Amino acid sequence: MAFESLTDKLQNVFKNLRKKGRLTEADVKAALKEVKMALLEADVSFKVVKQFMKAVQERAIGQDVMSGLNPGQMVIKIVNEELVRLMGSETTEIALKPGNEVTVLMMVGLQGAGKTTTTAKLAGKLKSKGRKPLLAACDVYRPAAIKQLQVNGEKQGVEVFAMGDKNSPVDIAKAAYEHAKNEKYNVLILDTAGRLHIDESMMEELIRIREAVEVYQTLLVVDAMTGQDAVNVAGTFNDKVGIDGVILTKLDGDTRGGAALSIRSVTGKPILYIGMGEKLSDLEQFYPDRMASRILGMGDIQSLIEKAAAEVDEEQAKELSQKLRKAEFDYNDFLSQMQQIKKMGGMGSILSMMPGMGSQLAGVDMDEGERSLRRVESIILSMTKEERANPGLMNPSRKQRIAKGAGVDVSEVNRLVKQFDQMKKMMKQMPGLMGGGKRKGFGGLGSLMGGKLKLPF
Repeated sequence: MAFESLTDKLQNVFKNLRKKGRLTEADVKAALKEVKMALLEADVSFKVVKQFMKAVQERAIGQDVMSGLNPGQMVIKIVNEELVRLMGSETTEIALKPGNEVTVLMMVGLQGAGKTTTTAKLAGKLKSKGRKPLLAACDVYRPAAIKQLQVNGEKQGVEVFAMGDKNSPVDIAKAAYEHAKNEKYNVLILDTAGRLHIDESMMEELIRIREAVEVYQTLLVVDAMTGQDAVNVAGTFNDKVGIDGVILTKLDGDTRGGAALSIRSVTGKPILYIGMGEKLSDLEQFYPDRMASRILGMGDIQSLIEKAAAEVDEEQAKELSQKLRKAEFDYNDFLSQMQQIKKMGGMGSILSMMPGMGSQLAGVDMDEGERSLRRVESIILSMTKEERANPGLMNPSRKQRIAKGAGVDVSEVNRLVKQFDQMKKMMKQMPGLMGGGKRKGFGGLGSLMGGKLKLPF
């Protein structure tokens, strides 16, 4: 999970600060020393850490903090504000030309960073915002690169312009630009070739493409999991080609987060989007304030609300809410809940955005939790329509057939039926627990994750 180790370390530091009443200068310095070590262990650039700590210390060792009613909280507030400042303070949008003018975006990066997939996802994002994007397959070197872009483009419902691998990337880019103008596309996204490492020929090719089609924005895609290497790559691309912004991929698998905290400071260029998974919805706009909140273990409720609004069917949620209150829901409704969770990026993604969940997730195998949910889904899909609609039909012979169909032991079917019945009883006793107000019904699934996790909703 993104920033997991950094968040844990920072939370321990701040927990100790909160325990103290009045803070001495020595207390603050000791705490900040631990913050510094946590950032260095998170693979944040030494230069960036040095500048960050200087800014925090200057503000934290002041009269206002020392004499305040809640000095520990004030130190945390300062760290939060400086983290936001470090990552860019304000959210930066991709610059686009007005109206029907063709905006050319050139995607660059090394092989393995997820550039082609991210390119298609970005096209999908722009399409959802009312733009008409065209993808251009300019990677003629990597086997199956063109096919990969076509497959991903089809998933997003975006056309891909390709001329095979016998033409030069410069000629393809020029032809794609003419096609975009003639067919009234207003965004052209060039998927350029990556390399295993930075070399002069790659840089020269990118410069020739940029000159040939008047690239409006050059966007660098880097793998967050490579830590300082990602920062170094960003710096080199910026020096040699010039970049306008960065998209960080695979942040969901980066427990340290050093790249996210260093790139803006090192390159002076903003992080535009972050990749948090495989789905289109997992390419998220980068908000420095929300990211700082996640890092400090304060959650990101705003992003969770926006994700729910985008992915959860409102009418379906209302209907389910009413059923939950009356304890009338069935296995179809249960299945619907799980599918909505999957749309939002899975249980891990949801929980990571909730305040204070970091400590509760310690020692919980989220992968096992997700596998458990998939097994539950298989069990429900192995039921007949009648069984899903009428949970009371369950008997030993039906359970045996369902277990066989789902490829699980009958004990798992028994466990699901038991937990489902318990949920219904609980809902009868506590109306509104899961279906009230703004809570769009994900409750009850925590017990299916091995009983280790008690969900707060």
